[in-house]
Amino acid sequence: MPLSAEQQAEIERARAERRETRRAVSEGIEARLYEAVPVLDHGFVRVIDYMGDDAAIVQAARVSYGAGTRQARDDRGLIRYLMRHRHSTPFEMCEIKLHVKLPIFVARQWIRHRTANVNEYSARYSVMDREFYVPAPDQLAAQSSANRQGRGETLEGEEAAEVLRLLRGDAAQTYDNYQRMLNQTFEGETIEEGRRGLARELARMNLTANVYTQWYWKTDLHNLFHFLSLRADPHAQYEIRVYAEAIGALTKAWVPAAWEAFEDYRLGGAHLSRAGLEAVKRLIAGETLDAAGAGMSPGEWRELMAALGK
Repeated sequence: MPLSAEQQAEIERARAERRETRRAVSEGIEARLYEAVPVLDHGFVRVIDYMGDDAAIVQAARVSYGAGTRQARDDRGLIRYLMRHRHSTPFEMCEIKLHVKLPIFVARQWIRHRTANVNEYSARYSVMDREFYVPAPDQLAAQSSANRQGRGETLEGEEAAEVLRLLRGDAAQTYDNYQRMLNQTFEGETIEEGRRGLARELARMNLTANVYTQWYWKTDLHNLFHFLSLRADPHAQYEIRVYAEAIGALTKAWVPAAWEAFEDYRLGGAHLSRAGLEAVKRLIAGETLDAAGAGMSPGEWRELMAALGK
């Protein structure tokens, strides 16, 4: 389970508290504050705090003194205009802080998004929990022959069983050795009294990359949308994509008008190069084209055809 009974009780106490405020409040995300959304086998995402809402984007764009006098449909239209024309600063006026529990190898992908404030659980000061990510059988796949960083066909039968045995066995063994090096109780046996354990900052180097870590991650809405456009994409690695999808659902509850525009223009939209746009015009005019005729590389042509559903 991602949370212990004590952790769940702590969350319930936080969710039960109510405070009066004059700040802008998003009712959708208020209802989700502190709630742990399960991800993978032991992970979760929680909203710890946020600033701003859809109205804050509009207020920043108009530089108004209050909520303004425009109707909601005008606000929606402005937000869609800002998204469509890639205006970023009004979206930067909204921020969100998340508590995320995730495998170390996913964290190493995630941290490449440098436009955020991060504070991670420190294995120099604290002992890592005995929790490892082990993929579900339907996520065990062979290396793709066409994509160097992608997956191919799903492993089955004894192949899959052997991989799962190796993953569980290696993670358990290295964690047991980690505990031994720390001079802690191990499987009911107390290591010889008086023996000095290895420093935590050194003992941690033996842990596998599927061990779970935790961090607080704070970013603004513009950079969050950039993160989600890459990590919620179907081509993203499954283990980080499911976190992006969970965060996307929370973002939709927080800023529904901005999320709608993001879905339409970024997640569900397509960017065309000059050559791609010219090719579309020629196709509409009835010409028969291939990659060479359009002056595009085979990869660009395949992507264009995929965007057009061909």
